[in-house]
Amino acid sequence: MEYRKLPQGSERISTLGLGMGGIQNCSQDEIQSVIEQAIANGINFFDLCAGGKSVYEPFGRAIKGQRDKIYFQLHFGAVYKPNGEYSWSRNLKQIKDTFEWEMEMLGTDYVDFGFLHCIDEESDLDDIIKNGILDYVKELKAKGIVHHIGFSSHTPRVAHKLLDTGIMDMFMFSVNPAYDLECGDEYGIGTTNERAELMRRCEAEGVGISVMKPFHGGQLLSEKTSPFRQALSKNQCIQYCLDRPAVLAVVPGVRNINDLVELLKYPESSYGERDYSSIGEFTPESAIGNCVYCNHCQPCPVGIDIGIINKYYDLSIAGDTMAANHYDKLYVKADACIQCGHCDQRCPFKVKQQEKMQKIQRYFNGI
Repeated sequence: MEYRKLPQGSERISTLGLGMGGIQNCSQDEIQSVIEQAIANGINFFDLCAGGKSVYEPFGRAIKGQRDKIYFQLHFGAVYKPNGEYSWSRNLKQIKDTFEWEMEMLGTDYVDFGFLHCIDEESDLDDIIKNGILDYVKELKAKGIVHHIGFSSHTPRVAHKLLDTGIMDMFMFSVNPAYDLECGDEYGIGTTNERAELMRRCEAEGVGISVMKPFHGGQLLSEKTSPFRQALSKNQCIQYCLDRPAVLAVVPGVRNINDLVELLKYPESSYGERDYSSIGEFTPESAIGNCVYCNHCQPCPVGIDIGIINKYYDLSIAGDTMAANHYDKLYVKADACIQCGHCDQRCPFKVKQQEKMQKIQRYFNGI
């Protein structure tokens, strides 16, 4: 299992996380078993939103005695109906009551990530401020009950406003090839460039991203429902998300133990099984020429890591002051390019990498 460090903390988070949405139809024993086996296999990051009331007690039993090994997100605004079904609210008292109940069921006195839930419209942001929800979460952080503040959103322009507050350490965002290449549904909000800019800003400012909907609600896994008319595997989707800037963990939902077993194939999968470059055949005009750091252009005959060089360049342009330092430490830089054309021929997104290497070289030499 690979782990990535939270920029604004010491936590090392497993790149493969687990969401609880969908597992509520299992028995309590199976839910507990799924969590225990996930932890035993190196997964240490969980999102508890949308699972329903029935998830919390078995989750609490599963983490008893090993709370310090795992991290999870609780969402302030996710609440539950009397029958246990997931719902959402902007009522402060209901949110407080739900949070206190969640902590009791989980058997913990702190939460790693306290998320402002589903801030998709500017009116949502107005509501959490006006109703005292934001202040409540900030108060919990000041007391050490919430270790990190984050938020979930589907909307780039609203996400930027939350980032503007300067208090966010984590952001849950819908990421998958369909959304990023403008082939998604109503949750795939924003153009290719707007979404890329948002993710680059997160990395530049040290805000980690946890990914929801990595399989586009399962649609990418079947050629009948995929907007590309070609099925992608779970391994391909996961790797695509992990190649995006600022992404720390992909958090797919599971319905049962079989889903977990299938997800656990990812850490052992080969490069070929993760290669998602086939989506380049379906890239819309607006995304042509954008490097997605997939490294399908490899191997470079002189050893240039073309993907990481593009990433450092994009991050530096986005305002990441450390990106130039990271670039400077590379053993092989853009100026090593011999203009052989190998990368241009292999790039599925039609990036003119020979020209890009020259541009990047001039940029960093001028800093």
